[in-house]
Formats: sequence, C-alpha cells, structure tokens
Amino acid sequence: MRPLRTAGWVMLLALAATGALSSCGGGSDDGSAYLDAPKIIIDSDFNTMGDDGQLFAMTTQLMGVGKVNLLGLCVVTGNDWLLQEEAEALKAVERMGVQTRVGVYGGANFPLQYDVTSIREQMRANPNGYFGAWMRTQPTQQSDLTPPPDGFATSTQLQPEAAADFIIDTVKRYPHQVTILEVGPPTNLATAVIEAPEIVPLIKQIIYMGGAMNVPGNANAVGELNWWFDPTAVRTLLQTTIPQTVIPLDVTNTVPLTESVYNSIVNPPTGQTAVTKVYASANAGAFATNTDLYDTLTISYFFNPVFATQTQSAYLDIDTTPGEDQGHVKVYPDMPQAGASPRKITYVTRFDNDNFFKFYVGLLTDPVPVMFH
Repeated sequence: MRPLRTAGWVMLLALAATGALSSCGGGSDDGSAYLDAPKIIIDSDFNTMGDDGQLFAMTTQLMGVGKVNLLGLCVVTGNDWLLQEEAEALKAVERMGVQTRVGVYGGANFPLQYDVTSIREQMRANPNGYFGAWMRTQPTQQSDLTPPPDGFATSTQLQPEAAADFIIDTVKRYPHQVTILEVGPPTNLATAVIEAPEIVPLIKQIIYMGGAMNVPGNANAVGELNWWFDPTAVRTLLQTTIPQTVIPLDVTNTVPLTESVYNSIVNPPTGQTAVTKVYASANAGAFATNTDLYDTLTISYFFNPVFATQTQSAYLDIDTTPGEDQGHVKVYPDMPQAGASPRKITYVTRFDNDNFFKFYVGLLTDPVPVMFH
C-alpha cells in the first residue's frame, strides 16, 4: 500500500476536477514551460478517442501547464493497422493544437514474430476475444481509411524518422531522462533495443499498459491484447534491466467507464470542446457494455504514483508460443526462472478511482486547443 495523497496533490486534483489545471497561471500561446518538465515518449496503437486518444489529450493538457514534456508520439499496429492509426494520430495533434510541438513517428506494421494460421485459429476459438488489427482488413492506401469524426488532418505529416530510430536518438540525446509510456504492442521499443542495445541503461523507465497477471485475457483466454499481439517484443524488454512498471488487466478491470463519468465529459459545465465532441462520438454507449479504462492510467501513474493504492512485484516472463497460451504472463513472486526478468517488476493491482476520475474528467474537459504557459 502507498500513501494516497499530499496537500499539494489534493490541490492539483482540485484544479483538474474543476478544469482549471490547464488555465492556472499566466502564459501565452508560445509558452515553453514544458521544456524543463519530465520527459516522455508515448508508444501507442493509436485510436481517435478510445484509450490511446484519451491518453494523448490528457498528456498534451499536462504539457500545456509545464508538467510533462512529450517528446514524440510513436505509432504501432495493434488496435488497428498502422496506416489507419497514423491518420488518427496526425489528426489528434492538430485537434489538440500541438502539431508544431509533438511529432508523429510511424513504426512497425507487424509484430516481430507472428503466425497468421495460429492467430486465425485463436480467433475462431475465442469468438468474444479482442484481436485488434487482425479483426480488420489491412488498408493499403488513403482511400481505404476511415476518417476521424472531425475529419483527417489537413496539413500535418508524419516525421521522416522511423519510430524505433526516433526512440534510439531521443534516449541518447536525453540519457536517464526519458520514460516510455508503452501502451501498444511494444514492437517499436523492442526493435530499438535490439538495434541499439546501448540504450538499455539510458532509458529511465517503461510504464506499460499490458498483460494479465492473475486474471483472464481479453484476446485469447490468457492474453491481454497489447502483450498478446507481440509477446516476443514483450519478452525482449522484460529480459533487460530497464526499470519497468506494468498496469495490467488486473487493475484496469476495476476502473470502469460509468455513465456518470461519460456524461460529465460529454456535457461539461464549461461547454463542449473538440475533444468532448469526439469523445461523445467514440464512446457513446460504452458505459453500457462494461467498458474499462486502460491507457489513461499510465499518464496518471507517471504524473503521481500515489494513484496506485496497491501494487505487487514479481519476476515476469511471457509465453511466446503460437497457440492458446500465447501472451500468457508467467508470474514468479519469489524466485526468477530461466527466461524471466532479471529483476522484480512492479505491477499495479488497485487504483484510487475517485481521484483518478477527477483527474481524468478535468483534463478531458479542459480548453482545446491546449493553452501553453
């Protein structure tokens, strides 16, 4: 157990709850207070305003008030195919008004290793499972893409550097300073580590949304989508000495999107914004289908780990074998086994939901575009 809050933290929560976090203090549109803030990269299987899009909106609002420095948004196939996700990420940076501050970097279109025959068999065996991009037709050109509710980006382009190369270069530029919010299949990050193993001791930490430690999976019976999608990439990273924290299904299963929270975002007292309008479109009725919140917990934990009211730690490994055990996380509480992580990894099992939702709603209803201070 960890202490829940400090006096200063209560004040920040109050600001977030009233939508004032991004409007407190002075500043101007060319503000750069964020440049000295803690540095992060988001590596995401991006969606317009599902969990990845919500995470991005929250993070850029924190960036506006100098609480975090988002160095870049990397995209990887997971929820959808890369081309679709890139289009949605480009629109997101325009929607938030950060296109001159946050670049979008295209990454891997396929996992490091995969067996399509096995994937199709798993899909047939788990008809209620969520298999992300494998459930969709792969687009090959712009005309195959579905536009976000507010249309495609009008001017923003992908950065020329590939996601893995961007990670390598950025970590070397800021040694021991960069946290990776790993909220998709970690193919890009694993590729970076494989290509440039010298960055391993230079990465400050990884915070994942992924895995299922002691609960059923949401893809096949044992695997959570992000880690099921590319278990070889996960295993590559677990076997490093990078400090790592996992926010698995064990805790996200306990953070449901309720009708009350939904309504407080789509009908805020301060008036609708581009984010709340798209949120309404993307999440209409989600509370009625037992939808939980996932990736947004990572930025909350990064911003202040007291959101995690209960954690455990263990040596972790993952089954990379194609089939019904693919993505199964192996948890060793006491003694590491061959192939498992060389050090214990913390994973979160309980969140401070009340304060999280104040934080969540406050940031998602703040003014758009982001006001920089």
